[in-house]
Amino acid sequence: MERRYSDMTMEELRQEVSELTEKARKAEQMGMVNEYAVYERKIIMAKSYMMNPADFKAGETYEIEGAPGYRFKIAFMNGTFAWGTRLDTQNEIAGEEEEALPISMLGEKIR
Repeated sequence: MERRYSDMTMEELRQEVSELTEKARKAEQMGMVNEYAVYERKIIMAKSYMMNPADFKAGETYEIEGAPGYRFKIAFMNGTFAWGTRLDTQNEIAGEEEEALPISMLGEKIR
């Protein structure tokens, strides 16, 4: 039975990320695009549990990893997820709805 990431120690999370990274690499080599995408999402979630949600505050804006040209302004935090709006390069709202991103997808803080 798989354990929840929230129940794992930091070392167990590191091991999980390592194992998932290897599985993702193999899936990519074999051309299994969907399986690769699943492993990538699991890696993002596991990494979120290795971070401190208290480091992210409402009202702050961050770059989005893997989405150049977009920023994310946090409205509120809920566990390892930051809820807010995606902004484009002109700081205009890029999406129509508020969305949630795992905190491991947030890059550098925009000052």
